[in-house]
Amino acid sequence: MLLIFLVLYLSPVFQCQTEDTELSEDVDFEEYTISDTDSNAAPLRIPRQVKTLLTKETKPHIQELSVQTTIISRYAFTAVSCSMLNRHSAATQGVFQFHIPTAAYITNFTMIVGGRVFPSQVKAKEKKIKKEGGENNGKKNKTTPEQSEGEMEVFRMEVTIPGRNRAVFLLTYEELLQRRLGHYEHVTSIRPMQLVGKLSVGVTIVEHSHITYLEVLPLRNGKTPSSNGNGKADGKVGPPVSTVVKQNETFCKISFTPNIAQQVKIATNGMLGEFVVRYDVEREIGIGDIQVLDGHFVHYFAPKDLPVVAKNVVFVIDTSASMVGTKIRQTKEALFTILRELRPNDHFNFVTFSNRIRVWQPGKLVPVTPNNIRDAKKFIYMISPTGGTDINGGIQTGSALLSDYLSSKEESHHNSVSLIIFLTDGRPTVGVVQSPVIIGNTKAAVQEKFCLFTIGMGDDVDYKLLERMSLENCGTMRRIPEDADAKVMLKGFYDEIGTPLLSDIRVEYSEDAVEYITQNLFTNYFNGSELVVAGKLTNRSSDSLHVQVTAINSERSIVLEKDVSIHEQEQKTERRLAEAEVGPNANGYVERLWGYLSVKDGLKGRLRSQTSAERENYTQHAKNLSLAYNFLTPLTQMIVEKPQVLADGTLAQTQKEAEAAEATEAPPPVESSNQLSEDDNSPTPQSLHRNQPPKPISAVSKATSGVRKPAKKSVTISKTSADGDPHFVVEVPHSKLTVCFNINGEPGHILRLVTDHKHSGVTVNGALIGAPAPAGSHKEQRTYFSTITIVADKPHRSYIEVTPQKVILDDRDRMVLPSSSSISIETANLGVVIIANTNLTVTIQGTIQFVILFHHYKNPAPFQRDHLGFYIANSKGLSKDTHGLLGQFLYEDIGLTQIPGNVSMAGENSTQETLGKNTTLISFPALKVKDRTVTVIKKSRRIYSGKQTVDCWFAKNNAAKLIDGQYDDYVVSHLFDTGDWANGTYTH
Repeated sequence: MLLIFLVLYLSPVFQCQTEDTELSEDVDFEEYTISDTDSNAAPLRIPRQVKTLLTKETKPHIQELSVQTTIISRYAFTAVSCSMLNRHSAATQGVFQFHIPTAAYITNFTMIVGGRVFPSQVKAKEKKIKKEGGENNGKKNKTTPEQSEGEMEVFRMEVTIPGRNRAVFLLTYEELLQRRLGHYEHVTSIRPMQLVGKLSVGVTIVEHSHITYLEVLPLRNGKTPSSNGNGKADGKVGPPVSTVVKQNETFCKISFTPNIAQQVKIATNGMLGEFVVRYDVEREIGIGDIQVLDGHFVHYFAPKDLPVVAKNVVFVIDTSASMVGTKIRQTKEALFTILRELRPNDHFNFVTFSNRIRVWQPGKLVPVTPNNIRDAKKFIYMISPTGGTDINGGIQTGSALLSDYLSSKEESHHNSVSLIIFLTDGRPTVGVVQSPVIIGNTKAAVQEKFCLFTIGMGDDVDYKLLERMSLENCGTMRRIPEDADAKVMLKGFYDEIGTPLLSDIRVEYSEDAVEYITQNLFTNYFNGSELVVAGKLTNRSSDSLHVQVTAINSERSIVLEKDVSIHEQEQKTERRLAEAEVGPNANGYVERLWGYLSVKDGLKGRLRSQTSAERENYTQHAKNLSLAYNFLTPLTQMIVEKPQVLADGTLAQTQKEAEAAEATEAPPPVESSNQLSEDDNSPTPQSLHRNQPPKPISAVSKATSGVRKPAKKSVTISKTSADGDPHFVVEVPHSKLTVCFNINGEPGHILRLVTDHKHSGVTVNGALIGAPAPAGSHKEQRTYFSTITIVADKPHRSYIEVTPQKVILDDRDRMVLPSSSSISIETANLGVVIIANTNLTVTIQGTIQFVILFHHYKNPAPFQRDHLGFYIANSKGLSKDTHGLLGQFLYEDIGLTQIPGNVSMAGENSTQETLGKNTTLISFPALKVKDRTVTVIKKSRRIYSGKQTVDCWFAKNNAAKLIDGQYDDYVVSHLFDTGDWANGTYTH
C-alpha cells in the first residue's frame, strides 16, 4: 500500500531556472528515476553535485518557507513546505529544489498548484530498457554546489505556475541520526536562492534519556567558513541570529525565524547555509536502551568507559598527478595531525600509489615511537604527486602488508583492531581499471581479516566503486566535496574510527520472541558511535525478551545479558511520549525505524551478493519494505502528475479528474436547517484520493477546469458546539431543547470534548490558550481552543490535528496542509474538506461529521487570539455511551421544569402564580438531568461566526450539575489521550 508520512510543519529551498536531467544506465545507491510518460513526471533525486544557475527576473516569489523536524529517539521526521507566487500575468516555470541528507528516504511529495492538489505515488521501479535515441527526461549535473560535506543530495521538481497563481510544495522525509564523535547531528539546508518574507526552521527533540549536550552551531557554509550566521566574520561561535531554544531534561524545541533584515546580514542571495543541531543523551551502564511500541522494538547500544583496543592501521594514499595542489597539501596536514594522535600500543604504515607503488616501511608495521613518528612525517612531507591512478595496486599492496603482519603476530595481536584507510581523488587509470575485477581482488586480498574504510575527494571519483569496496569489507565510505576543507574532514573521519573499544559484537534476542531483526553482527564498535538493532516481535503474548550481547575488548571477551519485560518497556515508551506531548509523529515511529533499517540492510546485502539469486532475494525484500513504508529508494520511483497550463492560462483537467467528472452525478439535497455559506471568492476545494480508485466528486470538491470563481457552497452543521471563550451550545435531540453553558478553563489545559473510544473509536480533545480579559469584564482571563485533535482508532488508527494555521492529517498517508488553501482529501477512513481560512469538515466512516471553524484576526485586540470553534454536524455513528463535555448530551433526556423559590430569587425568567387574595407562588425554570436539577436562565447565543442566533437555556457556575462530574474530570494529559472518562460511569 501507499504510505505517505508527511510529518509536522513545513519548508523549502528553491531555484527558478530549469535544467533537463538525465539518469545514467546503472542503478546507483542513491539514484532515482522518472516516469517516461508525457503526463506524469517523477521528481528527481540526484547526487549533491548540482550547481544552481542564476534565475531570471520572472521567477516566482517565495512567500513562505518552512522546515520542521521532529526527532523521536534519534529517528527524524522532516516536513518541508514552500508557498511560491507567480506575480506575473503569464505562466512561468518554478523549480522546487531542496537538499536532503543522503541517508534519508523521501516519504511524500505533493504539489498544490492554483488550488488543485497533485499528489505523488511511490511505485516499484521498472527494469530499465534501453530505448532508441536514448531519451530520458532527467540528467545528472556533476557540478558541485556550495557545500554539503558529501552527505546531501538534491530533490528537484519543475512545474508551470499559471499567471497570478500560487504553488505550494510539500515534501517529507525520514532518517535515523547516526552518532559520531559522541553526538548526533541534524542538518537542515536553507538555500532558498532569494530572501523570504516568512522563513522558519524548527527542530523538536524528544528522547527517553536525559539530554546531556545540546548545541546549535553557526550557519555552516563551505564558501564562507568564517561566517557565524550573525552577519559577522569574526569567527565568534554562537547560534544563528533569531534562534530560540526551549529545553528540559528530555525535550527541547529549537526555532530559527530570521526576518528579511537578518537574512540580508547572513547572505543577500538567500544562500543561508546549513542549520546544524548537535546533541547527545545520557547512557546507562549495561545492555543499553530498549524501546518497545506497536509490536516492534529498537535497541540502542553505546557502552562507555571501556579501555581502548590497540589498532593496526595502514594508510593507502593516492599520489597521482590529480592530487597536486590543495588536495595533497590538506591531506598531508591531516596525516601530520593523525600521527600525533596514534597511541603507544598502535602499529602503522603508509602506502602511496600512482603509476608506481611505494611502501614507507616494507614488509612490516611499526610501533608508535617518537623516532617512527618523526620518520613518518618526513615520508609524508616528501610525497610528490605524479602519474596515473593504480587503485588495484594500492589496495593489493596495503592488504598484503597488513595480512602478513597479522599472520606473523597472530597471538600477540589477538585483541587488536586492524584496518586500512584508503584515500583517492579519481578513477582507476593504471593497471586493473575494471570495477568488478577491483572489487573481487579486494575481497580476496582482505579475506575478512580486517576492515577497509574508503575516502573519495572531489567530483571525479567512482563513489560506487569505493562504496562496494568498503561495504564488502566491513567498512564505510566517506565523500569529501571538491571545495570542502579536506584536512578537517579527513581528521574528523579518522577520529570516528581511531578509537576502537570493542570488536566482534553480536547482539541476540529470544528466538521465539522476534520474527525479524536488522543487522545484529558488528565487526567493531568505535568510541563516540552507537550500534542500533531493530526487530519485529512475533509472540505478543510473551512478556519477556532475553537480550544477550557478546564482544571482545582489549583484555577479554565480555557477555552482557538481561531479560526485558516487553509490556513494561512498551508502557514506559508510551508514557514518556505522552509526557513529551509529541503528538502525531509518535505513532509507529519504532516500526518505521525498523522498516528504515531493514531497507538499508536489504540494499547493502544486494550490493554484497555474489549470485543473481541472492541479489534478487535482497532486492525483492528491500523493494517490498520500501513500498510498504512509502520510502523512495533506489528500488522505487515517485510518480507525480504535473499540471498542464492551457493557452488561456488556466489549468487543464488531469486524466483522473476528467474520468471522475464524467462519472459525477448531482448529489441529493442535504436536509438541514443550519448551513454555513462560503464567501463567493473562496477557491474551489480540490479532491485528493489516496490508494483508492477514482470516485465521483461531491458538490463540495468538484472542480471544473477554467472556472476561477466557483458557485457558493454550503457546509451543513448543527448547533451543538464549543466556540469562542469557549461557549458551549448543546442541541438535545430527544427533548427538543437547546442548552448552553460556559467552561472557565485554564490556559494549557486539554479538555475532552467527545469520547467514544470503545465503540466507534472516536475521541476529540481541545487545548486551551489564554488571553487577558477585556476592560470591565467580570472574568480574570479569556480562554480559547488553540488546537483540536480528532482521533479515530477504527478500523485502524488515524488522526487529524488542527490549529488556526494548519491541518495535519494521518490516515496511514500523512499530510500537513495550510488552512489558507481550499482542499478536499479522501482517505480510506477519513474525508476532509478545507474551505480556505473559513472551516474544516471532517467525515469519519461516512456516519460521523465534525466541523471546525477557523477564527483569524487581522488586527487583534489584546483579549483576542486566533482560535478554533468545534461543531458536531452528524453524530449518527457515535454510540449511546459517548461522553465528553459535548458528547454526553447526544443521547441524553433532559426535561424543562419549574421549581419554587422565594421573592428574593425572582428574576426575568421567574413566573408568578396567584393562588389566593394574599398568596403568590414564584417559580423558576430548571433542567432535569438524570437525578439532578439545574436552575437555568433564558439567553441568546451567536454561533457560526455570528451568522446565526440561537435561544438557549443557560446553566451557570461552570455547568455545575449539568455535566457529569466536575471540570477536572474532563482535563486530559495530552492531545492524543484516548483514555476512558475518569469517573468510569456517567452518573453524578
